[in-house]
Amino acid sequence: MKNKLNIGVVFGGQSGEHEVSRVSAYNVLGVIDRDKYDIVTIGISKQGKWYLYSGDTKKIKDGSWEQDQDNLIADFSIFSHPEIAKIDVFFPVLHGPMGEDGTIQGVFEMLNKPYVGCGVLSSAVGMDKVFSKIMFQSVGIPTGKYIYFRENEWKRDTDSKIAEIEANLGYPIFVKPANMGSSVGISKAHDRNELVAAINEAFIYDNKLILEDFVKGREIECAVLEVGDVIRASIPGEVIPSKEFYDYEAKYSATEDSKVVIPAELSQEVTEKVRAYAIKAFEAIEGSGLTRVDFFVTDDERILINEVNTLPGFTNISMYPKMWEATGIGYIELVDLIIASAKRKRTTTN
Repeated sequence: MKNKLNIGVVFGGQSGEHEVSRVSAYNVLGVIDRDKYDIVTIGISKQGKWYLYSGDTKKIKDGSWEQDQDNLIADFSIFSHPEIAKIDVFFPVLHGPMGEDGTIQGVFEMLNKPYVGCGVLSSAVGMDKVFSKIMFQSVGIPTGKYIYFRENEWKRDTDSKIAEIEANLGYPIFVKPANMGSSVGISKAHDRNELVAAINEAFIYDNKLILEDFVKGREIECAVLEVGDVIRASIPGEVIPSKEFYDYEAKYSATEDSKVVIPAELSQEVTEKVRAYAIKAFEAIEGSGLTRVDFFVTDDERILINEVNTLPGFTNISMYPKMWEATGIGYIELVDLIIASAKRKRTTTN
């Protein structure tokens, strides 16, 4: 039998999406073909401590893996430990800052190892909601109205900043950390008091914010996958939030009943335009491997891009694998294709 590839699955991380990462990793580890791959599991705590973990994957899901001392190696070098050295392809199942923003991708580059997903530049651009919108606009993908500013600007002259926001956007306004995912730190402000509270909340997660006007439209998502030299877009799906907008609780709480419709009920023309825009957005950030692209589609069928996710969730309720399943690629095959794409991406450039 052909030698198996050694896959380094990395989970956890220091971002506000640590818990989502653990659930995604649990799902990936549950379906990955052990006849094809040997697995090295690497966990990163919320404090940024790296561990080699060889215990029960259920403990990754519930967070108790850090107490499983018999199956942890805490003192090791990622540059010299034999378990790291034998890894053929890294599979970062990480979301948010320090995982999806180019930082850990830079570590993999320093190790000269292939890895799943976008590279350093595209990860950084894709994570930053401001720079990604600038790139989308540069290639002709429509966006909603937005403004952005940093915390020092807000503190320097709060009153004038509020006046600028209200003049340019009007209420309601979405307030978002510029670099965060899974709707962490996002609020919808209906008046000035809510706006100030939302801005102060968002600054907990990032020192740069993006504020967007309210778009009355359906939330449509599309998955992009690079297979060989071909970039494919999935059948789009629609998210129908259980709350006023699709926040963290609506996405992940067991008590919420947000709905997902795949395929999204769109005209053929709009469907194909969404898929074309998804590929165009992927190319605009110089993506590789995989990305999920999120849009709004209004009642008059205008399409506005919202954002991209260069390492989308892989939980049992995540849209990325669900959309590919509807397009004809099951979860197990999808993982295989993503790993193959990562290996090809690096070996053809060395």
